[in-house]
Amino acid sequence: MENNKPKYFNDDGTEINPDLIPKPSLCITCKKDGQSGEEEILCNLTRADQQGEEEFICEAYEQK
Repeated sequence: MENNKPKYFNDDGTEINPDLIPKPSLCITCKKDGQSGEEEILCNLTRADQQGEEEFICEAYEQK
């Protein structure tokens, strides 16, 4: 079990598995995709927050 891995939660307190958060195509073309640490946390939170939205917007996006 990895104790150092951050945990994510919905507003109602249910835990989110970051491996199950869909990755939009915009993320795949971002140079931050695949980075660990703080960037990974920011990316996961951004994706989790916008699940189910028609359009994905990321203010931290940087093209590869």
